[in-house]
Amino acid sequence: MSTTAELLKGAAELFPDEVVTSAHVRHFELPAGAGRFALITLDNGFDHTKPTTFGPQSLANLNTAIDQVEAEAANGEIVAAGITGKPFIFAVGADLKGVELLKKHDEALAIGKGGHDVFKRLSALAVPTFAYYNGAAMGGGVEVGLHCTYRTVSKALPAFSLPEVFLGLVPGWGGCAILPNLIGAEKAVQVIIENSLNQNRQLKGKQVFELGIADALFEGADFLEQSLIWTAGVLNGSVTVERPEIDRGEGWDAAVAKGRAIADSKVHGAAPAAYRALDIIEAAKDGDLQKGFDAEDQALADLIMGGELRSGIYAFNLVQKRGKRPAGAPDKSLARPVTKVGVVGAGLMASQLALLFLRRLEVPVVLTDIDQERVDKGVGYVHGEIDKLLGKGRINQDKANRLKGLVSGVLDKAEGFADADFVIEAVFEEMSVKQKVFAEVEAVAPAHAILATNTSSLSVSEMASKLRHPERVVGFHFFNPVAVLPLLEIVKGEQTDDASLATAFGVAKKLKKTAVLTKDAPAFVVNRILTRFMGEIQNVIDEGTSVETAEKAVEPLGLPMSPLVLLELVGPAIGLHVSETLNRAFPERFTVSPNLKAVVEAGKRGFYVYKPENGFKPELDPEVAALLKQGDTVLTEQQVRDRVLDAVAQEIGLMLEEGVVAEAQDIDLCLITGAGWPFHLGGITPYLDREGVSERVNGKRFLAQGVASVPA
Repeated sequence: MSTTAELLKGAAELFPDEVVTSAHVRHFELPAGAGRFALITLDNGFDHTKPTTFGPQSLANLNTAIDQVEAEAANGEIVAAGITGKPFIFAVGADLKGVELLKKHDEALAIGKGGHDVFKRLSALAVPTFAYYNGAAMGGGVEVGLHCTYRTVSKALPAFSLPEVFLGLVPGWGGCAILPNLIGAEKAVQVIIENSLNQNRQLKGKQVFELGIADALFEGADFLEQSLIWTAGVLNGSVTVERPEIDRGEGWDAAVAKGRAIADSKVHGAAPAAYRALDIIEAAKDGDLQKGFDAEDQALADLIMGGELRSGIYAFNLVQKRGKRPAGAPDKSLARPVTKVGVVGAGLMASQLALLFLRRLEVPVVLTDIDQERVDKGVGYVHGEIDKLLGKGRINQDKANRLKGLVSGVLDKAEGFADADFVIEAVFEEMSVKQKVFAEVEAVAPAHAILATNTSSLSVSEMASKLRHPERVVGFHFFNPVAVLPLLEIVKGEQTDDASLATAFGVAKKLKKTAVLTKDAPAFVVNRILTRFMGEIQNVIDEGTSVETAEKAVEPLGLPMSPLVLLELVGPAIGLHVSETLNRAFPERFTVSPNLKAVVEAGKRGFYVYKPENGFKPELDPEVAALLKQGDTVLTEQQVRDRVLDAVAQEIGLMLEEGVVAEAQDIDLCLITGAGWPFHLGGITPYLDREGVSERVNGKRFLAQGVASVPA
């Protein structure tokens, strides 16, 4: 059988580009005469902007450090050993770049086994071991500390998580087995399943301590010093560490059942990682850690060789890398400064935009509308939201006063926009209205001001066509709710110049939005794909398939909500308007549903009603059911799914041919950040490739083999 060293050597050869973490051992005398101590520090030689990770060579380095410490412990040369990280970073887990390169199940198994074999040695030393979580700790970084006897955490620690399930993995180096045995199954399910599936929610240092993951909490400024004083206390008996009794009966079973319910509500059985993690937690009830580690190895290897993890890593890289360097954006040196923002309109969308510009740019923001009452309401909304931030302690009183002082409202556009550098309109979605607004703004705004439109589907070029300077008009399409969804579709009109476009991208960055450049094509990216998707669902309902079957058909995609619940969120009238816009542009592919029209004309806010006696589950509204006129073609769930996915694959293929965006990657980035499509799908194109839909419809994959999939 291979030794750990041999396993890691083999794995390191597969991954020559690893950013290697070293494990330095240093010794010192503990305070209060507690004895000689060995401290291992994890450090990759870079500053905190490049966090420390564990690839095969890094694990081998830690293994070598433990060799030294183990010998010292056996010889009685040290009384205890500890592990910590470089400034601001403890360690953020396995190096995912290496995981992407693995092609065989046994290679993946070696990674799981290698991590376990190294980390396990920390709990097997002849002396107690201590983990000092001094900074960001995720995944394998959290797990290496779980193998120690005791743990301390810094109050300043900004991010602590086991994000594996979010990416399509399980915590596979001890997390699933040790954590429930340390803090109980209920809290472990919260950290491993619930937080991961809630957009990878992070814990702060204080929460890590309160959950019982760490035994002590210290200030960031002298964290290591305080941890060592505490360590001395533990060793000489003046500090006693007490841990709660673990409920290994019904409480454990209930926690696992709750985890399954959370997974069902989030991924509908469409992604295996959460369920594999729960199986291991369930089996860890008897406290047999080695059995748990073996199960983690197996789950890790299976998931690494599955499409979901590859899609998860692909999605993660899109958001972290491509999202920060938008494809096709002009040179940022062309961008002009923005020192004042104008917002045309003071309705809910306009008010949300005003708040966002105010908070992120901290420059004067002025709203205008057609009457004083609307203007006052818009400014009042912004003030109210600032008060909420103050109430939650997110900003202090000085900042609240300053922000309120920066927002104002006027009726006269000349007064409001004469010195504005960036004016965005969020008025009624009709071309003639928007053209009129832009003509009025152009007459009073400075010559350099950007004129931005928040249109969701209308042509930016047509909107600009009657202006003297159409080159400064740019599409700036936000997604609702503005504060939550990161996507910003930046639309280049036919005349838009590079300076205006560069300014728009510069503003997007300051707004902390994920900007994607799109061509001025009907409904741009997200709304075009969603409208084709929803249109096909509506077609099958109109033809005769039940609403329930049509909705259930797409559950295996694990979308954040069903199509008709999404329609309710968007608003049936807006959905109808976008489908009419796209029907005019592409009548052969986009239909206008007579049933949707009837629902809108009846003033219904959606297809469903929600009753407390039914646990607020969506039920078809009897009044809507009475409106529906259906044919007699009834499809199965599989037939509906095939039709919907074929339509989406066709539309994306056409969009890429038209050059709506640079690449398939941008389509996925848009759906993940603008429509909340799951990481485990990688957006949409990896899923269409994996299910064989892309080749069936377009004769080829969207992405090369090995991109968001296991290499050939």
